[in-house]
Amino acid sequence: MVRKRLLSVIACYSQGPPFACSASSETLVVVPDFQSLMRPCLAAHQDRQPHTSADLRDRLAAQMHVSAEERAIMIPSGRAPLFSNRVAWAVTHLAQAGLLDRPARGVTQITDRGIGVLTQHPQRIDIKVLRQFPEYQEFRTRTKQRKGQSTGDASTLDRTSHEDLSPREAIEDVIDSAHSAVAADLLARVLKQPPVFLEQLVLQLLVKMRYGGLETPTEHLGAPGDAGLDGLIRLDPLGLDVVYVQAKRYTDRHVGRPDIQAFVGALHGAQASRGIFITTSRFSADARDYADRVNARLVLIDGPELAALMIEHDCGVIVEESFVLKQVDENFFEEA
Repeated sequence: MVRKRLLSVIACYSQGPPFACSASSETLVVVPDFQSLMRPCLAAHQDRQPHTSADLRDRLAAQMHVSAEERAIMIPSGRAPLFSNRVAWAVTHLAQAGLLDRPARGVTQITDRGIGVLTQHPQRIDIKVLRQFPEYQEFRTRTKQRKGQSTGDASTLDRTSHEDLSPREAIEDVIDSAHSAVAADLLARVLKQPPVFLEQLVLQLLVKMRYGGLETPTEHLGAPGDAGLDGLIRLDPLGLDVVYVQAKRYTDRHVGRPDIQAFVGALHGAQASRGIFITTSRFSADARDYADRVNARLVLIDGPELAALMIEHDCGVIVEESFVLKQVDENFFEEA
């Protein structure tokens, strides 16, 4: 019975974030699932005006006849209302497909693509509809790619049955999916900030990764005349071993070989042999090949890897929930 309840909750959010469901001892609470909320959520934005999260929840609750009592139902952890949780994740998926934009914190606004999708799909918008957009497909497969697993197509991922997984594997799979959404949101937020924000962010991240041997292990260099070096990390207590950092906030192009060549030249000018090049976009194959062949020791970190490292090392994220999975202690019974 316990396994059945666990798998029923997992199945409910297998297409989205963890703990978007609520379960009693017998049945799941009837609140619109996050896919059923997608089109109403998008339609609430068709006036093209920005909407706050609170306004959106009120509009959807009234439209879908969700009562105050139903809105008060909590997710299993008891830390957030179930309805609000599902609305938030409907927004996340719509934003990953480029149908909604986030012009400010807690504010969403429809895009031209979103208006088009509303017209093309008058009845329902769900994952099958969102899958047509490359940005959404990348969002759905990002976690599997990061782990080096075979992704197949997006439909293969959506058909994965958690009944075939152990509780540990199922929970890990769902958390990975949720973290993929967080990673995409992190990158989107970084891209809305000025370039100096990324320069300072990567230095904070590297400190959280335990690089640096001083009380002030980093120094921000990004400014006019910085010679292509945005910051540095002192690895030893005396500051004799230094790694220089370059950060590029690109949205419209990959980092190519000329960018890496310029960075290597800047390293030589600083009499340094180690460097980290971080970008919000991607590196071309030629850029990676060149980085592997130069004498300087270079580490290239692209956008998806940057977001993954931020999640892993709690940079720009907080722990929303933690869970304990228990099993029988074999030693306890062997000693009896």
